[in-house]
Amino acid sequence: MSHTHSCCGNDHNQNHHNIQKSHKNNNKKTQGYYTCPMHPEIKSKNEGMCPECGMKLVFVEDKSHKEDDFDKHKGHKTNIFKMKFWVSLILSIPVVAYSDITQQLLRWTAPQFPFSDYLPFILSTIIFFYGGWVFIQSAFRELKAKMPGMMTLIAIAISVAYLYSIYVVFSGNGRDLFWELSTLITVMLLGHWLEMRAVTGAQSALKELTKLLPEKAYVERDGKEIEIDISELKAEDVVIIKPGSRVPADGVIIEGQSEVDESIVTGESKLVDKKKGDEVIAGTINSDGLLKVKVTKIGEDTFLANVIRLVQEAQASKSRLQLLSDRAAYYLTIVAVVVGGVTLAAWTAAGDFAFAVERVVAVLVIACPHALGLAVPLVASISTTKAAQSGFLVKQRLALEAARNIDVVLFDKTGTLTKGEFGVSEVFGIGAESDDVLTLAASVNKYSEHPLAVAIVKEARKRNLELKNVKDFQRIPGKGARALWEGKEIVVGSPKLLEEKGAVISDTDKKKMSEYSSKGHTVVYVFVDDELKGAIALADIIREESKEAVKSLHQMGIKTSMITGDDEDVAKWVAKEIGLDSYFAKVLPEDKVNKVKELQSKGLKVAMVGDGVNDAPALMQADLGIAIGAGTNVAIESAGIILVKNDPRDIVRVIKLSRLTYSKMIQNLWWAAGYNIVAIPLAAGILAFKGILLQPAVAAVLMSLSTVIVSFNAVLLRNKKI
Repeated sequence: MSHTHSCCGNDHNQNHHNIQKSHKNNNKKTQGYYTCPMHPEIKSKNEGMCPECGMKLVFVEDKSHKEDDFDKHKGHKTNIFKMKFWVSLILSIPVVAYSDITQQLLRWTAPQFPFSDYLPFILSTIIFFYGGWVFIQSAFRELKAKMPGMMTLIAIAISVAYLYSIYVVFSGNGRDLFWELSTLITVMLLGHWLEMRAVTGAQSALKELTKLLPEKAYVERDGKEIEIDISELKAEDVVIIKPGSRVPADGVIIEGQSEVDESIVTGESKLVDKKKGDEVIAGTINSDGLLKVKVTKIGEDTFLANVIRLVQEAQASKSRLQLLSDRAAYYLTIVAVVVGGVTLAAWTAAGDFAFAVERVVAVLVIACPHALGLAVPLVASISTTKAAQSGFLVKQRLALEAARNIDVVLFDKTGTLTKGEFGVSEVFGIGAESDDVLTLAASVNKYSEHPLAVAIVKEARKRNLELKNVKDFQRIPGKGARALWEGKEIVVGSPKLLEEKGAVISDTDKKKMSEYSSKGHTVVYVFVDDELKGAIALADIIREESKEAVKSLHQMGIKTSMITGDDEDVAKWVAKEIGLDSYFAKVLPEDKVNKVKELQSKGLKVAMVGDGVNDAPALMQADLGIAIGAGTNVAIESAGIILVKNDPRDIVRVIKLSRLTYSKMIQNLWWAAGYNIVAIPLAAGILAFKGILLQPAVAAVLMSLSTVIVSFNAVLLRNKKI
């Protein structure tokens, strides 16, 4: 039986894109690796962007390459561009000083000496091979990978300028472009250095995750406490975690009690109480107590390693907007070459070949698609890292992108909207005070592991009630439990006991308990020597966070629904308590996927929230699958997004981050593509008749500036509150 309220409209069929089915996290090729054209020391198993400069990684075939040899951070040498820039800048000064532009603008001639006319040629050659060769090498890698782009355009530009200038020197015909060449290379080096700083700053949050583990750990071995390197830790080791130190590996507390800062996991700064039997996670910080922890997971199996892996996979995966920007960058490269060719032909036909070459260089430089290629992946990189710091993990960028368009969130009830454990809702005192009724029931059940018994004992301890010393505990199959106290028999059990003992209840009390039963509560009765003393109503505890989440989703214009295997009465009560728009009751696990399809058939984009196990088919079918991944269970394959905590409020944060991310991506795409619409015609000399020209060096400044602006705009996402 199912019951639905007005959650949806527009009853028509529609094909829905299945994010989880269609997307592949790792676009790996059998032999080889991905590397940055600009930074060949960067090697990655997956597609993605260079962690140094943000350029798209290209695939390189390498049969001798082993996957285990990858070290994403090996060989990062940002300062090499800093050095090349300063050397090129110093050498460019005399090049400019001895150029005709200085004589024209400043009406000043540099001191002359034998062969001084060749000084620009000599210094520009040094600049070309020392500062510019890195661009030519990078272009070669792009072309080898059949992915011409930014480096290809820069290499063509500086090569054309240099070779033409060499021709002028030896032929004596025309005007050389040495000052344009030297300043262009210098500005390009500066721009690349600044871009690298911006990108590495933007990605630093993920890099910081790798630094959360301590270098040393204190371990108990042969009855002694010794200090070892964290790399020497083994499963089953007992580590001693002192106050203020970080947990070196995932494990279970076997001795001690403390509060632990788990903000790297949950995104919340509130300390979490930990005691014997509780799990702790590598990288979290022990507060004030001494803990002994038995190691259960080390290295790549730890929660932190899984977080880093999932974030890296998400950053390597594609979003629709990134595919668009990649395509746009590719076509922009083609457009630049075509426009450059047309510009060369047009100005050469006009009779000024030197001017034509200068215009070509300007066009090729201004059209470099670095900003366009960086516009989306940098935002995506920051957003996936921000998500991990906020308590949820994005496995696939397409999943995060889909979140902004969700119409209805479909929750699995148990463990998501509710805690999945019983709690005491009400204690009825009939022949005794309510606290006495609870004390008696808890005293009998303190030896039982039944979920109802555990909830009763927990409530009694919460109220600081002193339990009685009972003996001769016995289970009554299908009915409850009994025990003796001071010669009296205490029985706690189901309504069947009422009939057996012939207990009489007033109409008022009967009505109260009937109301709770109709809401899906379980009511147990407490007898002392066959005399009814009271009753206790218990139910699956509704999370307070659920009400807040549903309220926030409604404010965002998103409908909410629930799916449960419980009876109609229970489902109706939970839906009403939380404020849901609709619910599906008495649904078998294998039928959950059909309920998702039912909502989708009405034209709704559905986000399914479940535990990732029996909800897997529904998570896969939904437009967005969100799995609850409490504790260290982060590798749930059926969902695109994983909530580290069992907190439905994080769904609101997922949608907010999705909308913010999309907004930033669109802003960056408009800026990266938009300035080319104006700048390329100016670089080609369309307004030359009015004296408006873009010199190659100015074009280089604008190109680099656009990339820095895109990077800076992306970085602003880190400060947004979700």
